[in-house]
Amino acid sequence: MKKKNYTYFLMAIPAVTLFFIFHTLPALKGIFYSFTDWKGYGNWNFIGFKNYINVFKDERVLHSYFFTFKFAVTTTIIVNIISLALALGLNAKIKLKNFLRGLYFIPNILGVLIVGFVFNYIFTYFIPSIGKALNIDILSKSILGNPDLAWLGIVVVTAWQSIAFNTIIYLSGLQTIPEELYEASSIDGANKLKSFWHITLPLISPFFTVNMVIAMKNFLMVFDQIMAMTGGGPGRATESISVLIYRGGFQGSEFAYQSANAVIFFITIVTISLFQLKVLQKREVEL
Repeated sequence: MKKKNYTYFLMAIPAVTLFFIFHTLPALKGIFYSFTDWKGYGNWNFIGFKNYINVFKDERVLHSYFFTFKFAVTTTIIVNIISLALALGLNAKIKLKNFLRGLYFIPNILGVLIVGFVFNYIFTYFIPSIGKALNIDILSKSILGNPDLAWLGIVVVTAWQSIAFNTIIYLSGLQTIPEELYEASSIDGANKLKSFWHITLPLISPFFTVNMVIAMKNFLMVFDQIMAMTGGGPGRATESISVLIYRGGFQGSEFAYQSANAVIFFITIVTISLFQLKVLQKREVEL
């Protein structure tokens, strides 16, 4: 037994070592530099919590937080509603069910940047050309060039690509529900809506929790879609926290300052995820 455990221990060492070198160590160095005035080059000095205090006073950071939360909450709601609806349809007794499941999963295997650049072309050239041909004013201009509407284009693309993954999770949850429950409810006179509300929804609530937490976390960290579609513009209208940290840290000589921003953002995401888990798991018990 001891020899077997020793073997497992040796097998785990390479993975743990690589994880520490490429993930944990850079994170620890980032936390360390967040207490300095390092620009990413040259000398540095300890400045205590000055960077952290300045982050809360920075209007650019506050605007990025507002945009990021607006985007994440909206996209999380849209993705989960459509994913659940698709999963219910794909779990029903329909023709070409397996083909449709594969078809709906295709967006998830495509590269995020590639999808972003393709939709950038569609929003910038394709849709406006159709709008001009049909003399529809609202479609004649790219929404990515409108500071008030650009974020909606990013929401559409992100949701389109993310729905597939969430649909698979909901679908796996639906397949765990015994068919006998629906047969019994049908005998008792329950219609489809009542069966969904009193059987389906309570039994897939753990999968709902997983989808909500993962989706919210991923959308709070949105980066690739923005870089491919708007670059954070027009102006700074679609500049998320991740984009701001990248630009300020690696292009704006604000490495230490943005490291402090990154630490705050990390704590924010962990806090939100734990809050979601606590609330949604409590709801699972109530259901």
